[in-house]
Amino acid sequence: MSTAYPPGPRLPRIAQTLLYATARPRLLTAMCARYGEVFTLRLLPPYAEHLVVFSRPEHIREVFAGDPADMHAGEGNRVLGAVMGEHSVLLTDEAEHARARRLLMPAFAASALRGYRGLVEQIATEHVDSWTPGAALHTLDRMNDLTLEVIMRVVFGVSDPRRRELFAPRLRRIVNINPLMLFGGIWPRLQTLGPWRRMRENQDALSELLYGEIARRRADPDPGGADVLSRLLAVGSGDDATDVPLSDAELRDQLVTLLLAGHETTASALSWAFHELAADPLVQERAYRAVLDGDDKYVEAVLKEAMRRRTVIGGAGRKLTREMTIGGWRLPGGTVVSTSILLAHRNADRHPDPERFSPERFLDGALAPNTWLPFGGGVRRCIGAGFSLMEGTVVLREVLSRYTLSLPPGVHGERVRIRNITHVPAGGARVVLTARPREDAPVDPVCEVSPTRT
Repeated sequence: MSTAYPPGPRLPRIAQTLLYATARPRLLTAMCARYGEVFTLRLLPPYAEHLVVFSRPEHIREVFAGDPADMHAGEGNRVLGAVMGEHSVLLTDEAEHARARRLLMPAFAASALRGYRGLVEQIATEHVDSWTPGAALHTLDRMNDLTLEVIMRVVFGVSDPRRRELFAPRLRRIVNINPLMLFGGIWPRLQTLGPWRRMRENQDALSELLYGEIARRRADPDPGGADVLSRLLAVGSGDDATDVPLSDAELRDQLVTLLLAGHETTASALSWAFHELAADPLVQERAYRAVLDGDDKYVEAVLKEAMRRRTVIGGAGRKLTREMTIGGWRLPGGTVVSTSILLAHRNADRHPDPERFSPERFLDGALAPNTWLPFGGGVRRCIGAGFSLMEGTVVLREVLSRYTLSLPPGVHGERVRIRNITHVPAGGARVVLTARPREDAPVDPVCEVSPTRT
């Protein structure tokens, strides 16, 4: 069988690259409608020369189950190198990736998550206490603030407010960048120009802060520390006696990776969830009742459905190290294959009525494998998945227990824009807060209305 690429658009590479960087949801949706569930995009660096997009569950399974030596996810994610650093667990492959993952995993085990939950609850309460009922709340901004503090205190272990004030502006700038800034890692000359130069200067300043924090913690270790950095500093050789503990440079890159993979994505997912709840009072009422009943499964289902309905990360890439057949296509080595999370989540055959926000999809056990993929899959599945779901559930519980959410007058929908590599609400997912009466407060029976789900 000879190698050949699936069909795709004939637009110039530069046009496809700009559309992929800045309008990815529209581009992928249009290409899928025209060419079907497998198609090829021709892109410029830092993206793939040939990017073959798959979205069928059986094709996604082939990719996720593939031998990591044949499919390099690190090489497929090189676009992130300019921000995360060469040691990032997202950018390494084979033995180097396996070692990093072994050393990181204990910090995200179930027992560790239970230790983080109390501080996450405290941070959520502190932030929601500062909200003002009756005003239109820009939830993307508020969730960025909240999840950034979670990263600083729970992941980085920066408990001193004065040090957090040094970190916060640097961390915000590294997150809130235009996707075109990522080209600076491939074309170094760009780094001498305005926005790219400022981005590099900010990264250098952040690295200095991180190295200072790592040095401080090494000099005064806290073996019982409950934050992620303390656990990473205390880790020995893991399950493999040949493993060398993480160096300062590796710790720096993993911390930035956790920032980008854990802060920005969770903030966006929560803001989308608030928008969807505000747009659907019936689902919101059921979620509120679930909070009162201590039903975290339904609250988590709300977050999962927000991640499906409003996909935050568009896809997961793998670079083929040799010629391979995937989805019936014989592809040459060097091809980057992308499992499109966005298209998989929008497929009506796997998610009936995909535009409807329905957390119940995640309660009946009918969700097929390889159809819900916000954390990727296979040996590269996000190690912070449990942390993200725990954090998101805690925040939703705190907000829903205290406020009713509604859309501002004149707002009926929310468009998408790409920030860094995530899909965020273009309008900030604004909602109006109405304080809920206490459940034990007297209620006028004439005025009481309790909507029920039909």
